[in-house]
Amino acid sequence: MDLTDLDIFRAVVQAGGVTRAAEKLSRVQSNITTRVRQLEADLGVTLFIREGKKLRLSAEGELLLDYAGRLLDLAQEAREALQDAKPRGRLRLGSMESTASVRLPVPMNQYLSRYPEVSLELRIGTPRELATLVREGELDAALVAEPVADAPFEKVPLYDEELVIIASAHHPPIKSPKDVHGPVLAFETGCSYRQRMEEWFASSGEMSDHIIETSSYHAILGCAVAGMGISMVPRMVLKTFPDVKLLSVHAIPPQFGIAPTVLIRRKGAASPKVNALIEILLEQPDIKLRPAARRKNGAGVVAA
Repeated sequence: MDLTDLDIFRAVVQAGGVTRAAEKLSRVQSNITTRVRQLEADLGVTLFIREGKKLRLSAEGELLLDYAGRLLDLAQEAREALQDAKPRGRLRLGSMESTASVRLPVPMNQYLSRYPEVSLELRIGTPRELATLVREGELDAALVAEPVADAPFEKVPLYDEELVIIASAHHPPIKSPKDVHGPVLAFETGCSYRQRMEEWFASSGEMSDHIIETSSYHAILGCAVAGMGISMVPRMVLKTFPDVKLLSVHAIPPQFGIAPTVLIRRKGAASPKVNALIEILLEQPDIKLRPAARRKNGAGVVAA
């Protein structure tokens, strides 16, 4: 059963017969008759009771007429929505936990206030998980930390996050991995920040044999306060941590401590919802774009 068959069926009912329906649809009568009979065969019911040259709807035909009207109206609504540049529908957005908790609340509130016909579905995950979901079409876009493969994605640079080492307040100064005492607190493999921390350790030929994996920054910060280990986190998450005075914060070299965050979406998958989101994100005062690679893409947004 396809929409064309339903349209022909409804036209026959509204026109009162095959001849007038054929004139209305600019089709030959034999084509109209064939399509109606194909629809009946597909559904396994008789839609019209044939009385000589007259057609009368059967009970099944009466039932289908109601569904056909709703389906055809919904299809027309979908066409109009797709051709409308106004954001509407469900926005499936992915984000790292730190970005979602600190960077997104204000712009997402602005977004939903400005576009009330959009509903938000927010998925938290590691950059690797989120990139896979975007690539497979399960997310419309995601905010992830580099490095992310270029080939399948269009990228929009957003933030250059500063990463720092945190430890308990009583931990001695940390100037290199050799100064670290105790276990390492980290997200699971696939986290870009964990990758940078491992690279920082590798730069001095050091790495803790004891890694405590967790999926929450609250757990990492709490464990660091208790002296259970050290971790590498974005400095911005410390702004929302009430016990930050119970931590010691240690800077690291820029090659490990600057983590670009980008919005990714599949190439060729531009949509009014995502375009509008990018515009609002770029309006935020905490955006620090790298100017060297700015350009305008076809959707009218800044991209790398």
